[in-house]
Amino acid sequence: MERGAQVVQIPQKIIDEMISRRRDFHKYPERGWAEFRTTAVCAEALARLGWSVRFADEFIEPSRVMGRDADARAEKRRALEQGAPAEALSRIGEYTGLCAELRCGCGPLTVIRFDIDCVETAESAEASHRPAALGFASVNAGLSHSCGHDGHAAVGLALAETLSAARQKLRGTIRFIFQPAEEGVRGGYACAPLAAGADSFIAMHLGLGLPTGHICGGTGGFLCSTKFDAEFKGAAAHAGGEPERGRNALLAAAQAALAIHSIAPHSGGVMRVNVGVLRAGEGRNVVPPHALMKIETRGENGEIASYAYERAVQSLKGAAQMYGAELSIKKQGETITAESDEKLARIIADEALSIPGVTKTELFRRMPGSDDACWLMREAQKGGGLATYICVGADTPAGHHNGAFDLDEAALPIALELLYKTTLRLNAAQ
Repeated sequence: MERGAQVVQIPQKIIDEMISRRRDFHKYPERGWAEFRTTAVCAEALARLGWSVRFADEFIEPSRVMGRDADARAEKRRALEQGAPAEALSRIGEYTGLCAELRCGCGPLTVIRFDIDCVETAESAEASHRPAALGFASVNAGLSHSCGHDGHAAVGLALAETLSAARQKLRGTIRFIFQPAEEGVRGGYACAPLAAGADSFIAMHLGLGLPTGHICGGTGGFLCSTKFDAEFKGAAAHAGGEPERGRNALLAAAQAALAIHSIAPHSGGVMRVNVGVLRAGEGRNVVPPHALMKIETRGENGEIASYAYERAVQSLKGAAQMYGAELSIKKQGETITAESDEKLARIIADEALSIPGVTKTELFRRMPGSDDACWLMREAQKGGGLATYICVGADTPAGHHNGAFDLDEAALPIALELLYKTTLRLNAAQ
């Protein structure tokens, strides 16, 4: 029998529990570096299955952490109130996320990443929105799982259970990374050392504009991206009585925003810039003394990404000088580009052939966005391992990062079986 013709039967109980967990994670979304409830739920489930679990404080180097502003004490308190298992929660330190391993003797190391954070956007309360209609919409204001990471975490736990049951068929080590803070590309760099020495590294994403039943074995063309904040500090003054005494931080930021969006495109390839947030001002009769900007730059490769970032910084400095404002810039996230290895992508596409519900497979597609899984992909490849980023199609009523986003849950068992079959193939006992 050809590898791609293998048929496996995932117990319905595991599928039902996976969907239930996805809805639970969806109801209690947590932003990057604040995923204490999600981490605790995953840790308890994995430990119960016999996996060896390490919490993030055991493996994260603080100097590699980007964009973390979570109040751990407050977030843990909310996690406990929202049903986090107390014993697992008590073992989490300052950092969220975890690493879990199933050790099956000598053999290859396969590493799979599941991102677990949500998007900082409010979820739709419309009756037509399925999570709202069925009672599992977000209860945390301004936060929602509008990118599918709730599904990723649920698939990861279901995969852990299926692999535990198939342990006698495996050799080597299976390592799962439940990664914090993918949104804003803030957590991948901190977790990248966990991919060192991997024979195979896999990241998986649901949706991404592909319909349910569509599988893509590999992805490339990720844009390098830098996320950063810029703060202008001016001087307040009475806008009518003595405006000359003020230094207008709002106008400095506005000038910078226009300049950043006027940066000449690079001839070498794709480039993106965006000022996503500008907050300033205290009152209509006060010269604004402070302004905050949240900015991102992207590029098809390192050269273009550096050009976009450096020109943005020049724009900020010029605007600050023009209006006599002090400027501070703080990097909040960053990622590089990566390419999937064809050999591993072909294995994925091959294993998808016999999965019920799969209607189309393709080897490779380009990614118009960014993902900090690229840090882990490159880390594995640096040591001679193979890496790929799988796209598992899922119908969605709205696009990613939209409050009306939802996943076709029929995609979840497809993703589970695909990863299960692939892992059995990569770590098959001799």
